[in-house]
Amino acid sequence: MIPGYTIHDELYRGRKRVVYRGEREQDQRSVIIKTFNTEFPSSTDIANLQREYDIIVPLNDEGIVKALAFENHHHRPALILEDIGGQPLSDHIVLKPMALQPFLRLAIQLATAVGTVHQYNIIHKDINPKNIIVNAESNHMNLIDFSIASHLSGETQKIIHPNTLYGTLAYVSPEQTGRMNRAIDYRTDFYSLGVTFYEMLTGVVPFDVEDPLELVHCHIAKHPLSPIEVNPQIPMAISDIVMKLLAKAAEERYQSAAGMIADFQSCLAQLQTAGNIGVFVPGNEDVVDTFHVPQKLYGREAEIATLIAAFDRASDGETHMLLVSGYSGIGKSALVYEIHRPIVEKRGYFIAGKFEQLQRTVPYSAVVAAFRELMRQLLTESEAQIRAWKDKLLDALGVNGQVMIDVIPEVELIVGAQPAVAVLAPMEAQNRFNLVFQRFINVFCQPEHPLVIFLDDLQWADPASLKLIELIMTDRERRFLLLIGAYRDNEVSLDHPLMLLLSDLAQVDAPIGNISLLPLNTESLTQLFTDTLYRDGESVSALVELTARKTDGNPFFVHQFLNTLYQEQLLRFDPKDSHWDWELERIDALNITNNVVDLMIRKLKQFPTFAQHALRLAACIGNRFDINSLAIIHEKSTEETTRDLAPAIEGGLITPIAASAEQAMVFKFLHDRVQQAAYTLIDDSQKQAIHLKIGRQLLANMDEVALEERIFEVIDHLNIGRELIAAVNENMQLAKLNLEAGVKAKDATAYAAAKAYFDAGIDCLPDDLWRDTYDLAFALHKHLAEAEYLTGNFARSEDIVNTVLAHAKSALEKAEVYNILIVQHTLMANYQNALQAGREALALLGHELPEDDLDVVFQRELAASMSKWTNRDIATLRDAPETALAENKVALKLLATLLPLCIISNRDMMNVTTVRAVNLSREH
Repeated sequence: MIPGYTIHDELYRGRKRVVYRGEREQDQRSVIIKTFNTEFPSSTDIANLQREYDIIVPLNDEGIVKALAFENHHHRPALILEDIGGQPLSDHIVLKPMALQPFLRLAIQLATAVGTVHQYNIIHKDINPKNIIVNAESNHMNLIDFSIASHLSGETQKIIHPNTLYGTLAYVSPEQTGRMNRAIDYRTDFYSLGVTFYEMLTGVVPFDVEDPLELVHCHIAKHPLSPIEVNPQIPMAISDIVMKLLAKAAEERYQSAAGMIADFQSCLAQLQTAGNIGVFVPGNEDVVDTFHVPQKLYGREAEIATLIAAFDRASDGETHMLLVSGYSGIGKSALVYEIHRPIVEKRGYFIAGKFEQLQRTVPYSAVVAAFRELMRQLLTESEAQIRAWKDKLLDALGVNGQVMIDVIPEVELIVGAQPAVAVLAPMEAQNRFNLVFQRFINVFCQPEHPLVIFLDDLQWADPASLKLIELIMTDRERRFLLLIGAYRDNEVSLDHPLMLLLSDLAQVDAPIGNISLLPLNTESLTQLFTDTLYRDGESVSALVELTARKTDGNPFFVHQFLNTLYQEQLLRFDPKDSHWDWELERIDALNITNNVVDLMIRKLKQFPTFAQHALRLAACIGNRFDINSLAIIHEKSTEETTRDLAPAIEGGLITPIAASAEQAMVFKFLHDRVQQAAYTLIDDSQKQAIHLKIGRQLLANMDEVALEERIFEVIDHLNIGRELIAAVNENMQLAKLNLEAGVKAKDATAYAAAKAYFDAGIDCLPDDLWRDTYDLAFALHKHLAEAEYLTGNFARSEDIVNTVLAHAKSALEKAEVYNILIVQHTLMANYQNALQAGREALALLGHELPEDDLDVVFQRELAASMSKWTNRDIATLRDAPETALAENKVALKLLATLLPLCIISNRDMMNVTTVRAVNLSREH
């Protein structure tokens, strides 16, 4: 199969990969061959196998599998690894604890191998007995399977079903589950080592449960029996070492492999010389020279309690809204994500979306992102669970499934293709959307799985999203929902749309709680500094005071300030005393303003030019960006683009988000202020050109399906740079795209966004637009007129209608536009004007409405109508084909639009319009 190699045994076969034991023919060396079990592996799968090879090659050390070659035969690559001739550790310890001396020797070897891996800034992320090969004869071991290993520290795991998490679930660390509000760093491997050691000593894993969600809950919230409680033959010291490795918080585990090795060596020496092992405190020899600011929250205990209490109320059946306010960087998002652990315990769903400053016109952006995330979570569940969700959603949505698919495309992946929905007038479409969305969200708000929705940066929310929040919070029937919103209270005035919404909700007694976050006080800062620098409170007091003065106690600024001190070598590790030292005078003289954006710009400017360029482009995309999109606009491969980002990744200013092996790597900026700083690096005179280039490249690399899904993203870039577009054809294309985006927004009842797109589309048209681009001009103006009155701008809507009427070429088109006037005047309670607009429109189509003797006209036309319906039932009308004449369709639409206002203002005219509509339907 692979030239130059002979295959002897199949060792493993998975969904994508297969592993063989074989022989290299040139020297008869026994090898392990990892390849694919399909003839045409995807480019992503091939790249991942190549990446595994690249990771292993430098790790040329004892205890780590060696990569011998990377072969590629007929586009089917194979990774060739050394074979030490052993068996997986899992085969040696099945329900059989290891003896102490063999355990300690193997533990030292394994910890040494992991320490070597970490020296190369690699995290294994899947340490477990199946990935440890032991040769009992040679006493040699190899750590294998670097398929999900990563160079990236500070990675965060997205919430997905436990079955699809990276790693082996019984061995993954709490932070690797994605439900701990903690990033993944090298210490995740120590937890997995702890589970492995536990099993080696006891024959069982710490949490032996079948249910994946229960297992996740155990990892993040439950403490296992100590090894000595399971196997009393284990010395207390070794049991304590393992329990330290199994600490929930990474800061409480060993901080280095060296510290762990020292403790194991001490145990082995005592066992060999004295025959027993005395009790000691594990970690005394731990080396903490790696600089880490702890990820835990300081000074937020009361706020966390409030947050959890709000979730408890939702779990008990309430619908509740909790608002978290404070300055940028104060820790609003970090606080909210502390809710993960209780959610897992209650089997709830947590979804989050973030509004972005550069994408404020995108309708429902954060809401859509949150529910798309939920759909992806559901799609990672079992087939039986997905079928159950399909049944629930179809039952709730009925014939209106397409309404939700148009807004949240992933819904279709669960419910399947849905029939098109009827085209309704805007107000009816709004009512339908509201009803369908209510039913949709209720599917997930259930006692067996309460729902938590987190919407971040509400100060940038679009009007449609604020309306949706109002809809959610005024539904008295909904239960089991917690809606959390975060906003910068220093960026909203009393007349800000968000504050007006909150005022309206308060007036109807909507259940709303508030958390206002303040800067960290001296006590909290002191605790953070003592934990970070391994010093006592008195010794850090002056540095704390200086930092508080520089940062105003803003947590994000404090973290970045400390990292800057370390990077500029103003913090130095003292190996003799195992703590950090500093020179206060040099720090005080450091030219750092009290503006965190300036500090971020300072950091970014220290990166190589290629990294700065990649970050500038990433900042234009948004707070989150996937590597494929960035590579397109960067005009480089994904591998080259990732390399260009490496300095920012290593500096912690962007962090990877792990999803699953099926999805492209996604990164996020550490904070909005980092994105803002990167965007600030772009000269104002260049921003339009860069956005235009991004829009063009995205457009050129998308098929129709992708464009339909991401049209708002593409259009926003193009619109920013549209003043630079000179070509007539490109302007026409952009006008059409704005029309499509506007219609999509209008159909989703996001009228303010729709209005902006229609305006932008008109702006792309030539000066003599009614002559040169009539069809496009007519469509854009007509839709714009509707969007204007739907956002309350009646005067401008009427002006636009009059403009269209002056240029419309046909009576039919004029009649369609008159319909807008009817609706507009009806909404303003100008019933006579509405009726007059209806008369003029119908007259254009040859249907005169009488002004006098309405009852006489009604009786005459009713009698004529009834005489023609003799011996025919209503089913005849119901089953009749739809009229094919456009004029009759518009006439019926006009009569239907007139009917509500006639009911209110003119009952006699109501009778006439009704009988006219019936007669028109019957005749055509």
